[in-house]
Amino acid sequence: MRFFSLLFFLSFSVFGPYWAWEHVPEFRSAISHVLSVGKFQTLEVRYSAEALMEKHRKSLLLDRDHLYLEPKLTFYPYLLMEVKYTAKNSYQTGEGLLLWSLVGGEMVVNTASWEETHGFSDCIQARAGKEEFTIINTLIQNGGRIDREGLVKALKNVENEQLNFLLEVCRKKNLVVQKGNIFRLHMQNPRLNVKPTTFIHQPIVTKLAKNAARIPTKFRASQIKKTAKSAFGEDFAIRKEMHVYLPVYEITVQNPDGSEMTTFWNALNGKQISQPYHFE
Repeated sequence: MRFFSLLFFLSFSVFGPYWAWEHVPEFRSAISHVLSVGKFQTLEVRYSAEALMEKHRKSLLLDRDHLYLEPKLTFYPYLLMEVKYTAKNSYQTGEGLLLWSLVGGEMVVNTASWEETHGFSDCIQARAGKEEFTIINTLIQNGGRIDREGLVKALKNVENEQLNFLLEVCRKKNLVVQKGNIFRLHMQNPRLNVKPTTFIHQPIVTKLAKNAARIPTKFRASQIKKTAKSAFGEDFAIRKEMHVYLPVYEITVQNPDGSEMTTFWNALNGKQISQPYHFE
């Protein structure tokens, strides 16, 4: 009896924290906070909240009865990867940095504009692997939609039975829809046909962790890396990785009736961003 009790205790001690890390965002965030006490890596704050509030005063404060509340600075987690890959239609190897949101699930294309992809989040949540990306990438290369004949022609090395299976898997995962003889990506304005690097125009800096509010991650680094490898092919490799944060201002306006409206602003480029909902 003691042996089984000891075995249970050891199993829980080893696998319990692993399960919590994989499935409980709060646990993952707490451990990350403990490990990063002291300093963490972030993109530089280039704009002050006061400057943004003054610049956009007319659009945010509709009249004198609308008042600014104290702005907040929060930090959103991203995975920064040093990668190498084979460029399309080329034998040349490309190298660079790739920045991917651990909250939104999309990769950043350019840090100056903070332009992002659209559709990778769906792929991550659907646990799309390299087999599903065989279909997804074929659709991407054909403008997001293709008929059955074109799909068979493009995937000539895939047996018909296997193709039917892959299409059914993609449909069940809500990645692909079929209308008659046409298959298309089940995403509004998908943007997945991108080079696997981010144009990073600003340096990474170090910030003291004390009193810095950091948003918990929604996606795990392992999910991001698996999706990137599935999407960008066998020649895509990750050399190094690290967590970095994007500083975001929350600028809140109190309305005359006492209600509040909060807008979010990228402190790196000074541009307003969509409300970063992060449903659990």
